[in-house]
Amino acid sequence: MTGVQTCALPIYAIIVGFNIRPDSIAAENAKNAGVDIRLYRVIYDCIDEITAAMKGMLAPKYKEVMLGKAEVRQVYKITGVGAVAGSYVREGKITRNAQIRLVRDGIIVADDKIAGLRRFKDDVKEVAEGYECGISLEKFSDIKEGDIFEAYTMEEIKQ
Repeated sequence: MTGVQTCALPIYAIIVGFNIRPDSIAAENAKNAGVDIRLYRVIYDCIDEITAAMKGMLAPKYKEVMLGKAEVRQVYKITGVGAVAGSYVREGKITRNAQIRLVRDGIIVADDKIAGLRRFKDDVKEVAEGYECGISLEKFSDIKEGDIFEAYTMEEIKQ
C-alpha cells in the first residue's frame, strides 16, 4: 500500500485490506490524512463491519403509533397552570409521555406534548378507555369543548 497523499481538506475514507500489511510510509500518510486503515483476514468480517457502519450512517426512520383518542368535555382555566381539558378517553389510552394532536372539526389545530395528566386529584402515567381525566398541554392553550386529542408516539424503525 503506497501512494497515499495528504491534502488540506478533511478526508472521510477507509482503506480495506485482506491478508496484507501497509508499509510504514503508507501507514504514516494515512494517519496524517485521517484515513482509517482496516485489515482483515476473513472477508465476512469486513462485510459485517461495513454493513454495521452503513446502517449507523443512515438517518433513523420513525413511524407513528396511535395510542388513543380523548374528547374534551369541559375546559377549566386554572391560575398558574393555564387551560386544563376535562376529557373522556373514547378509545385506547392516553399516556403522559405521548405526543398530542388536537383536532377541531376534522382539522389538526395543534401538535404538542402533554404537560399534565390527572385523574381526580392524582397525577397519573396513563388513563385507559372509558375513564375521565384532566389534560394540560405544554404550549397550546386554546382548547375548546368538543376538541379531540389524539395521543401517539414515534417509534424508530429498525433498518
